[in-house]
Amino acid sequence: MTLRWTRASLRDLQRVHDVLHPVNPDAAARLIQRLTDGPDLLLNQPRIGTRLPEFEPREVRCLFIGDYEMRYEITADQVVWILRAWHTREFR
Repeated sequence: MTLRWTRASLRDLQRVHDVLHPVNPDAAARLIQRLTDGPDLLLNQPRIGTRLPEFEPREVRCLFIGDYEMRYEITADQVVWILRAWHTREFR
């Protein structure tokens, strides 16, 4: 398995950082580190997240890291794509 991030997911991380950094730069750095490290467990257990049937036939799943939801897709070529990430209190 290989882990890759979409442009949209990287923009999501940047947005989270931009909101938190002016208030608490250390917390922003810790959170971004946690969000980027968290999906590493998908390399060994890619199907640990809940499958989202509304995206079928694609294999899109949801993983929670703290209060953040990450959506990811497992492709036929054994790549785990991180699609999006946001705080669970955000209206999505």
